[in-house]
Order: sequence, then C-alpha cells, then structure tokens
Amino acid sequence: MAKITKEEFISGLKEMNLLEIKELVDAMKEEFGVDPSAVAVAAPAAGAAEDAAPTTVTVSIADGGAAKVAVIKVVKEITGLGLKESKDIVDNKGVVKENISTTEADEIKAKLEEAGATVEVK
Repeated sequence: MAKITKEEFISGLKEMNLLEIKELVDAMKEEFGVDPSAVAVAAPAAGAAEDAAPTTVTVSIADGGAAKVAVIKVVKEITGLGLKESKDIVDNKGVVKENISTTEADEIKAKLEEAGATVEVK
C-alpha cells in the first residue's frame, strides 16, 4: 500500500463532511488510540474561511419529505419531545433546535436528510 503525504491527507479531509470526519476520528481512536481532540485541532487550521461563519445556528424543517414517519422519529430522538410534538414540528416546518453549534447542526442536518427531510440551517 502506498504511503500518502500530509497534503494528500488534508486534501481528502477537505472533501469530507463533518459526519465522515467524525467517523474517521472514531476509527483512528479505535485503531491507534489517538485522542480525537488532538486530531480536531487541525480542522480549524484547514478551513480559515469558516472564521466568518456564525457560531450558533438554528435547524428547521423545510419539508418533511415522502418518509414523514422516519423524519418524525428522528426529530423525536433529537429533541426529546413526544411523538405528537415532533409530528407538529415536521408538519408545520418548524424549528428542530435553536442556538446550537454549527458542528451539532451539521450532524442533525445529516440525520434528518438521511431520513428524507429537507433541512434549513440559519
């Protein structure tokens, strides 16, 4: 197997979304015993353009999609609300979570999109 350079590794990280990077960090910790916080320090240096991004955001449902039941279950899991309240959020295109970090928002967005929803992050 060919050895990859630091530049190739960083270039590959830039192409990943946050969920993929988290899975990579977890795999590195399991395989090599590397502390994820030590790896996460490199991420801000790679994305200097993110400095202008807001520190807190709001995640809301733009469209529940065809698989509404799956989306409702994910909203229930994320919010800790009851089934009816979660259904109301999906049906009324409501806010799932407010004033959260962009990292958490990306993870929530990924879960909701995987379930079939269209999500807005503001």
